[in-house]
Amino acid sequence: MRLRQLGAVGRRTRQAGALAIVTGICTGLGVAGFDRLVAEGAFERVLELPLWAQAVLPGVGLLVAYLVLRWLAGGASPSTADEYIKAFHDRDGEFDQRPVPGRLLASAATLGSGAAMGFEGPAIYIGTAIGARLQRRWGRVFSREDAKLLMVCGAAAGVAAIFKAPATGLVFALEVPYREDLARRMLLPAMFASASSYVVYVAINGVEPLFPIGGAPPFDLRDLGGAAVLGLLAGLGARGFAWILRFAKGLAADVSPATRLPIVAGGLVAVFLATHAVTDDALSTGSGYRTLAWAIDPGHAIGAIVVLFLLRAAATTLAVGGGGVGGLFVPLVVQGALLGAGVSALVHPPDPTFFPLLGVAAFLGAGYRVPLAAVVFVAETSGRPGFVVPALIAAATSQLLMGSASVTPYQEGTRSSLLERRLRLPVTAAVRTDASTVPPDATIAELFDHHVSQLHMRAVPVVDGATYLGMVLLHDIGTIAREAWPTTPVSDIARTEGPVGDVGWSLGTAVRAMEEADTDRLPILDDGRYVGLVTTGEILKLDAILDRTETTT
Repeated sequence: MRLRQLGAVGRRTRQAGALAIVTGICTGLGVAGFDRLVAEGAFERVLELPLWAQAVLPGVGLLVAYLVLRWLAGGASPSTADEYIKAFHDRDGEFDQRPVPGRLLASAATLGSGAAMGFEGPAIYIGTAIGARLQRRWGRVFSREDAKLLMVCGAAAGVAAIFKAPATGLVFALEVPYREDLARRMLLPAMFASASSYVVYVAINGVEPLFPIGGAPPFDLRDLGGAAVLGLLAGLGARGFAWILRFAKGLAADVSPATRLPIVAGGLVAVFLATHAVTDDALSTGSGYRTLAWAIDPGHAIGAIVVLFLLRAAATTLAVGGGGVGGLFVPLVVQGALLGAGVSALVHPPDPTFFPLLGVAAFLGAGYRVPLAAVVFVAETSGRPGFVVPALIAAATSQLLMGSASVTPYQEGTRSSLLERRLRLPVTAAVRTDASTVPPDATIAELFDHHVSQLHMRAVPVVDGATYLGMVLLHDIGTIAREAWPTTPVSDIARTEGPVGDVGWSLGTAVRAMEEADTDRLPILDDGRYVGLVTTGEILKLDAILDRTETTT
């Protein structure tokens, strides 16, 4: 029997690994197709248009995105990567596949027109949707604890593909759901998905890294001190940027499009013209790779760097406030590179790329609360693993000033234990709705004959119709002389001061109420109407059922 169980576990593990690879392959193909269509097919053509058209088109793209979300996506929000984090923590819910086509089309309109957002948003969303669909199709392979496994694999595969960085995809997908933790149990399948997605993507688009900078950077203790200072600056900047972006998301949700979109479009035109005046290039548009190249290139005046830092932040904020559908990973990377370029312009290090790349690690790690993924990203995309030590110092230092701030509102602090997750279940999961009750006019003799002698109940709810009146305990029956039982109604001995629970409570809230009252049972009401009874026995029974489900599914 045990050998058969071990064989079944091994078979499910192999099946999960194979499905993770399939998820990666499908995601790599999907991301490569989206990138070809939008980046090469749309945005590169936008760059060939007259300046006035380049200035106006991002606002037009936001209008198209709004219309698509409203009419084709059923009024869905413009979030992409946030949907992965939200679905990750929604333990019992399923990823909503209905708005996927509409969101991707809206993202194509946003990014293809030149809005200052990142392609990793739709890439993560594509992978999440593919993984969730495969998970639903092959749900029998996975235990309850692994109900989100392929969705995590898809998110990892999306990042691995769009940045040609499989390790970054792996670490990001495991790190981003939490501000201070990792989803460690999904490591190996996510690794399979990241690797397979990367292979498929680079087979189509080539293996050249995003920032091909050869050689190993020399650094000394002064550089490490500079990395720490840059980390503190990045922490301050990322915290402010996160607050501004959260504010912009609130405006996108609360302000009517008729008011919001004209203001955003006008703001984007103004930012475009100002950026072109400062840099002689349209660096306020697009996801930001051209701005990254500008930041890494030495020789720019500190004033121009500071102005571009503010203008790019404004462009991204306006795109988010306008309801744009795209990612915030690359915008954080751009802000970090510009911050590092500003530091580099002040101190003139031997290697002009040193501080811009450290700024990327620090600003990205702080803004998205993914310090490990940020360090790996710099090493993978620059081709310079020697940056790992100073980048790690910069990323770690930047975390000190973030508190609970993040660019996404759906992150949780740390992983909760299995017990904590069960205590978050609704109290109705453990309610006995068939528990016998007694009317208030029933006699103690009737109560004893039926509920105590036959049903062996030690506590009986007193219910009049659907109204809960109190609880009769076996101990209280003994306080009444036996000869008075046939004439004494149970309402005379019902306890009315005991605790009651609400149908909207969680199981944890009910347990705390039972502990405070030192009782092993709790009547549950719905707007004063009796629903059922929760007992410690039912809670333990539910726990045992979940244990069996999670180990045998």
